[in-house]
Amino acid sequence: MKKLVKLHFENKTAVITIDHPPVNALNRQIMDEFEQTLEELKRNSNAQAIIITGAGEKAFVAGADITQFLDITPEIGYELTKIGQRIFDQLEAFDIPVIAAIDGFALGAGCELAMACDMRIAGEKAKFGQPEVNLGIIPGYGGTQRLPRLVGAGKAKELIFTGDVIEASEAYRIGLVDILVPSGEALSQALSLSAKIQKKAPFAIGAAKKAITKGLDLPLADALNLEAELFKELCSTEDQKEGARAFLAKEKPRFQGK
Repeated sequence: MKKLVKLHFENKTAVITIDHPPVNALNRQIMDEFEQTLEELKRNSNAQAIIITGAGEKAFVAGADITQFLDITPEIGYELTKIGQRIFDQLEAFDIPVIAAIDGFALGAGCELAMACDMRIAGEKAKFGQPEVNLGIIPGYGGTQRLPRLVGAGKAKELIFTGDVIEASEAYRIGLVDILVPSGEALSQALSLSAKIQKKAPFAIGAAKKAITKGLDLPLADALNLEAELFKELCSTEDQKEGARAFLAKEKPRFQGK
């Protein structure tokens, strides 16, 4: 059986490619392989960032495999959504940056996959949408929750209620896309961003991600306390001392992840 999820490394960046042309639709095999790849990275990798992308220029991921909905039962539907939510939650929970490099369609589950990443870089011809209402269902892999957190409740409701597909420029305008680049350059820009981030203190990057991600779901007072606790932990690291030393000496810091 051909492997549909490929993993390779660019220095300390793990690049995960969904390779299921022509539109990289997510089926059970891909979801299983994707989860296995994430588990492999947790166990064995010294990666400092992850990039998710799709093979070819037509699609990042143009949704789930619709054939699985033909004879779906309520019980299977519930199980399907819980599997997708679990896998995307695992991706979001990594303590290193996760970047989506998007060219082509990012629809349905593909848009949900992109939203589970920390940042989204899109080519100017990319398209985004949650068109599940056209199938008589709703987004089930986190779309009803992550989309309003990114673009606001009103805009999320508009996109989900209408099922509209929007251009990359509009996705950038509303905050669904973070960086807009010429078509075909999303992956190279993601690699450049990853390399830039990796020059910073790894523990500080992880702590910042934790503070932002977890803090968004906490009352402000609790979120500020989380920030203070993480700041406190960083003050015990060698990298914190190196950062202060290098700044005062007008040198570039040499962070070791210690």
